[in-house]
Amino acid sequence: MSEMLLLNGMVSLAALQPLQDDCHVNNLYIDAPFRALVFIAHGAGEHCGRYDDLAQKLTGLNLFVFAHDHEYTSIAGLNGAISTNLVSQLCALLSPAVGHGQSEGDRMVVSDFHVFIRDSLQHIDLMKKEHPKLPVLILGHSMGGAISILTASERPSEFSGMLLISPLVVASPEVATPIKVFAAKVLNFVLPNLSLGSIDPNAISRNKKEMESYTSDPLVYHGGMKVSFVIQLMNAIARIERALPKLTLPILVLHGSSDKLCDIRGSYFLMDTVQSQDKTLKVYEEAYHALHKELPEVSTSVFTEILTWIGQKVSAAGETSHT
Repeated sequence: MSEMLLLNGMVSLAALQPLQDDCHVNNLYIDAPFRALVFIAHGAGEHCGRYDDLAQKLTGLNLFVFAHDHEYTSIAGLNGAISTNLVSQLCALLSPAVGHGQSEGDRMVVSDFHVFIRDSLQHIDLMKKEHPKLPVLILGHSMGGAISILTASERPSEFSGMLLISPLVVASPEVATPIKVFAAKVLNFVLPNLSLGSIDPNAISRNKKEMESYTSDPLVYHGGMKVSFVIQLMNAIARIERALPKLTLPILVLHGSSDKLCDIRGSYFLMDTVQSQDKTLKVYEEAYHALHKELPEVSTSVFTEILTWIGQKVSAAGETSHT
């Protein structure tokens, strides 16, 4: 099952019962009442533990922060908190396990990207069941940004805001040439498990300490990205292009100008396409991919931007709920 990171919050034992056998849970309790729920979606190959620093800062705002290591889960495994979407049910029946971090399943293997969306909605539903009156925000990095966009587009009226750090929105034109895309689709039929290369750790951050932490982390997947997984990322990008015009919720996007993993042109495209009236893009010049793991002057600014923005949205949501 997915690892659940529940910071400054407590889930009832009844709700957790279906997850206890193989679910790693961390709790951090505070006396103040919760102001909002914040779901964090991590990127490809990593795990939610890499967001502990950010989550700890968010708890300072009295937020209930939760996340899981992306994987395939049974649709009946979350105490009834499931999506009844037919696509979700088909994914549950047809998809093999996909594992990240401490979750079960083969590393980065998934037959349908919608599995990530379904699991995110199930997890959010579980937390909303415990705290039905709290506003919900979603935060995603890299592939987690794609997951966040598609999750929010499934239920556009249920989220009070979305924050994206270096999101996957478009494929790099230099990488996804027509010939390469055609070749990948052919290979997916004959050699779906063929490795196309791993994520370059040097592209993660300019902070050497953070880069070393990434390369030495046993929970980070350092192997090659399979053809079948790349195809699912391409499918997700196609879905995102269709989903963006439907989004009207408040959005904050943070991106580094020297990001070599998720093309910054995707963030510009997002800003031009979403219908949100409240949308902001902040570009960090020369910064790499993981802005929250960047050089101190960048990561400090990123944390400040995130805390300020979320604090404002939570306050606005609270005022709306009391009018």
